[in-house]
Amino acid sequence: MSSLFPPFDPYDRNSPDGGPPRRRIGRLPVRMIIPSLITLLGLSLGMMSIRLSMEGRYDVAVGAIILAGLLDALDGRVARFLKATSRFGAELDSLSDFLCFGCAPALLLYSWTLHDVKTFGWIAALLFAIAAALRLARFNVMLTSEQKPAWQANFFVGVPAPAGAILALLPVSLAQVFPDVDPPEVATPLVALYLVFVGILMVSRVPTFSGKKMGGIRRDLVIPLLVAFVLLCALAVNFPFEMLAAGTLIYLVMLPLGWRSWNKLARLHGATAEAVTLDLAPDEGEEEAENDADSPGGSTSGSTSDRPGPRF
Repeated sequence: MSSLFPPFDPYDRNSPDGGPPRRRIGRLPVRMIIPSLITLLGLSLGMMSIRLSMEGRYDVAVGAIILAGLLDALDGRVARFLKATSRFGAELDSLSDFLCFGCAPALLLYSWTLHDVKTFGWIAALLFAIAAALRLARFNVMLTSEQKPAWQANFFVGVPAPAGAILALLPVSLAQVFPDVDPPEVATPLVALYLVFVGILMVSRVPTFSGKKMGGIRRDLVIPLLVAFVLLCALAVNFPFEMLAAGTLIYLVMLPLGWRSWNKLARLHGATAEAVTLDLAPDEGEEEAENDADSPGGSTSGSTSDRPGPRF
């Protein structure tokens, strides 16, 4: 008699690299499901944040999203450490990220203050959630694309979804830090505009530091770093929203520095086409190709595969 549930297979049988599929085994090692359990715990925290937002417990709802972000940073590392990476885990992680860092922050802010501006506030929350979904979809596509140059390994393309969620929660953090300040009437529309701005940062091509290539630590700095870590943990426990607001502001200040560092490395490695600017004009190569196609002697029989594809 066949089982009521299909057998769990975390691997992709149609291997994209053309290699042979993995051999099916009778029983799945427990280590294979540990990363997915961590992901599901983060997803549960995202759902809990939505419920807490509906109940008006915004401080705890913010904490649930922060914990979900910590678990999101942990599940992938645990999967690689246990050699338990899989397509199933990657897809589950993306769905969890959309709920925790797209839907939960948007609904929290709408329940907190954006409902005061009615449709305008809902549109801002909707745009943020859509931007998070597009950001995650683009990230999944880039994982299967060709390998990036080594100098790009320390950068994300756009603000990642967990960081975008924390940026979006900055107004709530500031309100918790200054509870006695009565915000003006214009504060709610500004929060809506700020939320849309964060969504734009997530889907943009603005390079941001990823911290994946931090390098080693000098031996004489190990003890000071340990002391600093303990100090930061103590401050985060005793002053959570003050530390969250300070960290968010520091991250915003670091965005232009990451942009500048990216362009500097691009020029250093001779990859000027990879530099990110605010110039919306077409590249020289694309402009020349368009002029050749529009000229009387230009070729119009080129296939679509010869055209430049979309940039992610």
